[in-house]
Amino acid sequence: MKLINAALLWWVAISIAMPSAYGSVDQSPKAVEKWFKELRHGEEKLTKLHFYLHDTVTAKNPTTVQVAQANMTSKSPTLFGETVVLDDPLTVGPEPSSKIIGHAQGIYSSVSQEGYSQIMILNLIFNYGKFNGSTLSLLGSNPIFNEYREMPILGGTGAFRLARGIATEKSYAVNVTTKNAIAEHHVLVLHY
Repeated sequence: MKLINAALLWWVAISIAMPSAYGSVDQSPKAVEKWFKELRHGEEKLTKLHFYLHDTVTAKNPTTVQVAQANMTSKSPTLFGETVVLDDPLTVGPEPSSKIIGHAQGIYSSVSQEGYSQIMILNLIFNYGKFNGSTLSLLGSNPIFNEYREMPILGGTGAFRLARGIATEKSYAVNVTTKNAIAEHHVLVLHY
């Protein structure tokens, strides 16, 4: 019981001390209920987004770190069993110094023994512009050697509540020595 109380106190302290990554969108139960009641008057719209994801594995402050692997992963040519967590910046342009508009936070694992493919579980968290405080959730296969990879959008929050759509990823730059990469994203999302 003491461990649970200590963990709860830690979580409350962290929650109060840190600003929300989700911006200023009111996510209280009353605000969400009000949004749902007004939904019948809303029209679904299509939004197009374009940005770059910077996956930095080897640097002073990496944005991607390996957290698990199977015993056989190091012997696998496809890194089967490797699991990685990420908090990658999303930028307007491909340059690392380009304006940051959000972050991709999530997990990917190498899931194929025959080709290099990952299962991606990502939240795209936007912290700039009219989508500040909104998120999109993606879950899908990412066969990284394909020129284009489609991943479904399963939902979202804020301006993207009840979202559905497709995120298309293309490798923009990859350094095989450092394993750092930049991926270009085109997103088509339907939302209210």
